Amino acid sequence: MKAAIFRQAGQPLAVEDVPDPTPGPGEIVVQVGRCGICGTDLHMTSGHGYTYPAGTTPGHEFAGEVVAIGGGVRKLKVGDRVASLPMTGCGACIACQEGTPFFCSQSMRGLPGAFAQYTLATERESVKLPTSLSLADGALVEPLAVGLHGVALAQMAPGARVLVLGAGPIGLATVFWARRLGAGAIAVSAASRRREPLAREMGADAFLDPELAPEQAAQAALGGAPDLVFECAGAPGLIAQAVGAVRSRGTVVVLGCCSVPDTFVPAAGLFKEVRLQFANTYSVAQFEHVARTLDAGHLEPRAMVTDTVGLQALPATFEALRERTAQCKVLLDPWR
Repeated sequence: MKAAIFRQAGQPLAVEDVPDPTPGPGEIVVQVGRCGICGTDLHMTSGHGYTYPAGTTPGHEFAGEVVAIGGGVRKLKVGDRVASLPMTGCGACIACQEGTPFFCSQSMRGLPGAFAQYTLATERESVKLPTSLSLADGALVEPLAVGLHGVALAQMAPGARVLVLGAGPIGLATVFWARRLGAGAIAVSAASRRREPLAREMGADAFLDPELAPEQAAQAALGGAPDLVFECAGAPGLIAQAVGAVRSRGTVVVLGCCSVPDTFVPAAGLFKEVRLQFANTYSVAQFEHVARTLDAGHLEPRAMVTDTVGLQALPATFEALRERTAQCKVLLDPWR
């Protein structure tokens, strides 16, 4: 099969022929139909902060069709269309029993590899897609589950004033779930206004002028300081900005993946008794909830997909996304 390989920072991904995967016990082989390019893929191939090992095939926002099954697989069969969590665990510890394998206490194992024609997944961490959804819809399940997990951790009260920092796919997913789960006014702050239409389509009431200080602009747009601030861009300085903007005894949820050192003044949060909550990944149940929500016809997130490319175009497209761009969510079709 063909796959895109990360060799080293500063070099484009290399599209190469590699052996087809073989499923082990409890595993499935998925013919990748679509895979999203994530900001984490860009961060972890940049050479700054956490970096993938050389030889890694990135890609974790994927959906496709089961084409082979390993021993012990009972619920899925060849031909089923699935979206899968890109990690697995021991299956026996409390975290795995709760459907949160990222926090497995024994043997968490990452399963990237969907920038390829085929990839491995596990039955335990796979969700069968409703027939109403396309494989492009299925590739949105993972980033939407990130936003759902963040909003769930926020313990949002009905009618809460919400500020979202960042208008990329994770920020937009957060807006989508905050609106659906009972937020009051929602404002979005970003470095430019190019994604304002998308933010409003997801449920935002206001998009802040990037020329204004976000603390004052948010208060004016929301009718008071936000009860919740979601940091969704992963840029240095944004935690400090979030702590400065949130109301006293409010909550800051960090969803952005900043893998380089950052600083903020702890006293700024201490004086306001801010609750600072980091959010990482999701559960199998949250994957299932995303799929059900899309199946019910809440399809606004489809607007986030701005391009689809094949494997040969992936390396150049991937590098172009490191710069400011009009793209939002770019999908890979490895058979194009």
